[in-house]
Amino acid sequence: MIVVLIVLCEVGFWVLLAAGLALRYLAKKPRLGAGVLLCEPLLEVVLLVVTAIDLRNGAEPDWKHGLAAVYIGFTVGLGHSAIKWADARFAHRFAGGPPPVKPPKYGMARAAHEWRTAGRWTVAAVTAMALLQAAIWYVGDDGNTGSLEMWQQKMLWLIGINLVIAAGYTLFPKRAPEGA
Repeated sequence: MIVVLIVLCEVGFWVLLAAGLALRYLAKKPRLGAGVLLCEPLLEVVLLVVTAIDLRNGAEPDWKHGLAAVYIGFTVGLGHSAIKWADARFAHRFAGGPPPVKPPKYGMARAAHEWRTAGRWTVAAVTAMALLQAAIWYVGDDGNTGSLEMWQQKMLWLIGINLVIAAGYTLFPKRAPEGA
């Protein structure tokens, strides 16, 4: 049931995003579009509540509960940037807005971009780890929380990988080609 709800939340995210942007730019109702976009976090609240109820009703904590926490964490850390990304493209395509700004390709500007990206992924992973830890405490000693702890380790790896990538762009900045 939890996996189906995660899939429904992901589908709901994109449906609300498309509806909000369509209202904002195609129907020329920016306030209504913004209201629809503000409903996005309700999906994660529903997922969090259902996951907590499932655990309270005696479900053995497993990878599905961990995936729910990770999904919520990723929405917290990356959801806003995904909405901004889609908004810029939708505005350009349907409302005559300026072309979306592309990330820098070279030098320290690219390094700064990679650090911002690593920061978003770190927020996502730390949020997921906090939710996983809350689930571990919620279950207590009565349940096997190994799968939740495994997700926490994966989130640490995710943070590490993003920090290595950002550090790589800082220590070894990509240079612009000659004549560019």
